[in-house]
Amino acid sequence: MTLLLGPPGSGKSTLLKAIAGKLDENLKVSGSVTYNGQSLDKFNVQRTSAYISQTDNHIAELTVRETLDFAARWQGASVLSGYMNDLVHLEKERDIQPSPEIDAFMKASSVRGKKHSISTDYILKVLGLDVCANTLVGSDMIRGVSGGQKKRVTTGEMIVGPRKTLLMDEISTGLDSSTTYQIVKCIGNFVHFMEGTVLMALLQPPPETFDLFDDLILLSEGYVVYEGPRVEVLEFFGSLGFQLPPRKSIADFLQEVTSKKDQAQYWADPTKPYVFISASNIARAFIKSPFGRSMSASIYVPYEENMNRPEALSKTKYATSRWELLKTCLTREVLLISRQRFLYIFKTCQVAFVGFVTCTIFSRSRMHPGSETEGNLYLACLFFGLVHILFNGFSELSLLMFRLPVFYKQRDNLFHPAWAWSLASFLLRIPYSIVEAVVWTSIVYYSVGFSPEIWRFFRYMFLLFALHQMALGLFRTLASVARDLVIANTFASACLLITFLSGGFIIPKGNVSIFLRMFERDSHIV
Repeated sequence: MTLLLGPPGSGKSTLLKAIAGKLDENLKVSGSVTYNGQSLDKFNVQRTSAYISQTDNHIAELTVRETLDFAARWQGASVLSGYMNDLVHLEKERDIQPSPEIDAFMKASSVRGKKHSISTDYILKVLGLDVCANTLVGSDMIRGVSGGQKKRVTTGEMIVGPRKTLLMDEISTGLDSSTTYQIVKCIGNFVHFMEGTVLMALLQPPPETFDLFDDLILLSEGYVVYEGPRVEVLEFFGSLGFQLPPRKSIADFLQEVTSKKDQAQYWADPTKPYVFISASNIARAFIKSPFGRSMSASIYVPYEENMNRPEALSKTKYATSRWELLKTCLTREVLLISRQRFLYIFKTCQVAFVGFVTCTIFSRSRMHPGSETEGNLYLACLFFGLVHILFNGFSELSLLMFRLPVFYKQRDNLFHPAWAWSLASFLLRIPYSIVEAVVWTSIVYYSVGFSPEIWRFFRYMFLLFALHQMALGLFRTLASVARDLVIANTFASACLLITFLSGGFIIPKGNVSIFLRMFERDSHIV
């Protein structure tokens, strides 16, 4: 476990993103990044390593266990099953008797279709999340786990799969020193128990947290001024003439000793004149020092192919089949709908209530189909129903807006493709649209006195169903494009306004301006 230390602007985030393969393609860089001697174009780096940012993006309505369970299903049940089959075959060929405990764990981890994964239980134990496994993750509006536990959920979501390399960027932001210590200690358990690799950037780690790391990389002004064992860093800076003063933490000393403003106070020998040593000169001194030569020697040793573990580097884009990805997305969407059933029940009751109100306003006892003067009332009733159905889908905008950060995180880490997530959401909104259309049509159609033919009844119902689906798709599209709640609401209101004005009812079709006529074919109110 390596600590990446350096003052703000030293290049910590850039280095982490470069190792994770997340730098902009248009950015000009020199050098190369390899994993086990393989360049990034020889394997799928997004499934081999995980870049964890400062923000914790999770679906608030899911529990900690459910969050990790879904991550495990997306990342590797089928992979573990395939490895297990190969392992059993090799054991039979070579007459190997595995340890009963390890054999039981491997077989339990590779079983598909379980509600809870045993690997999830193991990660919950390693990260100390077993005490809150059945607690909602929560958000600003929903009470859930604490900030430190949410950080560990973010880590667990990545390591529950085959990833064994974590690149963590300023994960202690907003946390107290005790919580930071607990998180780093849990991640250290993952490194030492599961043979993982972690490069973690922290700004000002407390001394007890600093001591948990094995190695240290110190950056300053874009230069690597030290890289090696944590316990040897003071010896290196001592060779340059700097000394750690009493009651000063090592982390603070390392971040200030390269600064032109603070370097002088750490000069060890007052009998010798102090001369500022820049970050570039410290970096060159490190390369020439025994510490730097030892590090360079280990870096430039050719990687032996016979030591390569094929499963360490992921070659495929996704861990499971397309059907498994879609099925997992469907399962999660069903669970989320059940958690938000109050919203959908309330909106259905709202449709029924407004439908009854519509029946009292446009009662068939006061409307005569043969009267041309009252024909406008029938148009008004149709228009009112269509408007209500359109507004009924408006809530989809805010629901999707809160889930978009989670979607982008999981898509970028190749948990699932965008089509699986979108298709699952679309399929499970169809029953919702059917219920809304059936409730409104059943209450309003014959009560108002529309045409009694049964095929017209079902045609009106299908029109409302299609309109509701269009509204859901429109607002989801606007949320995806805008990615900001205020901007999305503004565009949604503008779209509804154009639809209403170009529909031919509020403004008669003959009086519609040339500007609005271009929207007539797209309007569903005509």
